[in-house]
Amino acid sequence: MPPPCCGYLSQYTHHHLVTFLLTFFSYVLLHASRKTFSNVKVSISAQWTPLVHNDSAPAFSPEETWEDNRLFKDEKEATMFLGVLDSIFLFSYAAGLYLSGVIGDRLNLRYVLCFGLCGSAAVEFMFGTLTEWLHIYNIYLYCFLWVLNGLLQSTVWPCVVAVMGNWFGKTGRGFVFGLWSACASVGNILGAFLASSVLKYGYEYAFLVTSVVQFAGGVVVFFGLLTSPKEVGLSLESDTGLSPVETDTDSHRPLMSDEEDEVEAEVYSRRYKSVQEPDEPAAECPQAIGFFQAVCLPGVVSYSLAYACLKLVNYSFFFWLPFYLSNNYGWKEAEADRLSVWYDVGGIIGGTVQGLISDLMGKRAPVLAFSLAVAMGALVGYSRSPNDQVINAVLMAVTGFFIGGPSNMISSAISADLGRQDALRGSQEALATVTGIVDGTGSIGAAVGQYLVSLIESKLGWMCVFYFFVFMTGGSVLFITPLLFRELRAMWRDRRAVRRQL
Repeated sequence: MPPPCCGYLSQYTHHHLVTFLLTFFSYVLLHASRKTFSNVKVSISAQWTPLVHNDSAPAFSPEETWEDNRLFKDEKEATMFLGVLDSIFLFSYAAGLYLSGVIGDRLNLRYVLCFGLCGSAAVEFMFGTLTEWLHIYNIYLYCFLWVLNGLLQSTVWPCVVAVMGNWFGKTGRGFVFGLWSACASVGNILGAFLASSVLKYGYEYAFLVTSVVQFAGGVVVFFGLLTSPKEVGLSLESDTGLSPVETDTDSHRPLMSDEEDEVEAEVYSRRYKSVQEPDEPAAECPQAIGFFQAVCLPGVVSYSLAYACLKLVNYSFFFWLPFYLSNNYGWKEAEADRLSVWYDVGGIIGGTVQGLISDLMGKRAPVLAFSLAVAMGALVGYSRSPNDQVINAVLMAVTGFFIGGPSNMISSAISADLGRQDALRGSQEALATVTGIVDGTGSIGAAVGQYLVSLIESKLGWMCVFYFFVFMTGGSVLFITPLLFRELRAMWRDRRAVRRQL
């Protein structure tokens, strides 16, 4: 069993802290700009349709240009198109993740990361701000820019996970990555705050603020990020008491493995070594593995499919929660934006606590399965929340704890576990590729889900949307179940071995 988290945090150097903060805030800024779109959907929908003026009318364009902005005949069509844009973004994001992970393992992670941050900021400025200032309203232009935005944003997550994996070994990975994976939720909170602060001036200013901040963050990361301890000649073994990344045998072993997984890993390792150059020392010159080799790694397919179901639910809350609160309860858009952050607060706490528990248990799957089983009940409870902001916020935070927590674990700590297992010894350049596969598969599920959410809501109502969420959460549990049984059997064997020794 790993030592308590407080005992080993003091072993890290200031380089670890800088890496943690820079990668953390890289994704914070990315998610803040991404959250802007979901927070201003009501304003955009009103801008694109000839609606009657209401209390929020001052946030929109002057009356003389109202009819010129019309893209759709009613709000329902505009809402459907917003759902299509979400799906377009996520499909392009998913396709980009499969490619970006492979690129990240072959090029300098810092260059790829900064290109994604700055390029995405420029596209978001054109999408939300420049088109409004120039009064350019074109469906095909919006679709093109959002495809491009998805491809650019896909470069960020595999890179930041790979950098974190280079600096932090398996010891305490669940807690460290659980705390670090709060970056997405913190970004959502920051994005909601920034959007609600300037929304009264027009939705274009929400895009302006977040895109400028994201671009500046990309510049800071370019000049300040160290992608590996080797860049500063740091020997983790001597300076921090940890093993070097190049020889960290402990970090290659995922927590969810047992004897059966180790056999699979050994078979995979022999196959992989057979295609290497015979005289090339793999430990001295690690090579990036191929995409299909990464797919065949133990646990990658199961967790990828589970994450596809889970990310569908998590991102549906991300994209549609402010819209749901505003339309279902009649709350003002700015109030709905601020209230929606409680889902992310629950996700932050859930990812950190559940990551720590998985470290103490030495297993990931039991924690995930229990949390997702409770999440199904939490979804039913939240769907019946009364028209009271305090009660709604509490139920929202509980739902975020049991859905956002597992989502953060799979996308960060478990992806790092999968990308540093026994089958990869001799070639550590797989972290970005594996992360891209897991997150890319999850994004495909999320992309399909965004269109289904808008379709189900328009045909059957929000209650059926929540039943759909419960069904998909159950699907995530189903894909984790084989890994859960393996880990439970491994725990049982370990206990029996300890008893025999006693």
